Amino acid sequence: MSKKVFVSGPIQGMETDQSYRDVIRAICVRCGFEVVDPWEREMVLYSGSELGWWNRVPAEDFIKRDLEDIKRCDILVAYLPKISAGTCMELFYAKLSGRKTISICMINNPSPWIVVHSDVIVGAIWELEQALKEESIARDSSGDQHPENED
Repeated sequence: MSKKVFVSGPIQGMETDQSYRDVIRAICVRCGFEVVDPWEREMVLYSGSELGWWNRVPAEDFIKRDLEDIKRCDILVAYLPKISAGTCMELFYAKLSGRKTISICMINNPSPWIVVHSDVIVGAIWELEQALKEESIARDSSGDQHPENED
């Protein structure tokens, strides 16, 4: 069974600049992971350009799907070039759900919330590959799998 990585990163305010996801995907695939990226299903929701479009997005539905996807994954990769409420919430949820978390954090002096809920913090996207390789080695040697949540 292939290990899965959930890609988390800012969307709102960066709707037209999601190219970082392609880079993260390529690194994850190169390291043998299956990628779960909510942007693939949600990009159509973010195509609105008129004022107030955000208020018409079915937020509860897509947040529920994102959380379900996080629970199906082994690792969450949080891309944080800036503070993102959604990315921070996904990071928090993944950590509370027993998932490994890797943050690509370019924020100077990040919040203690980011630090505490990140198992690994790297400062650049290219450092993700080494972090994933180290995570794979650690999991393979321990046989550790993410705990199943009891709801």
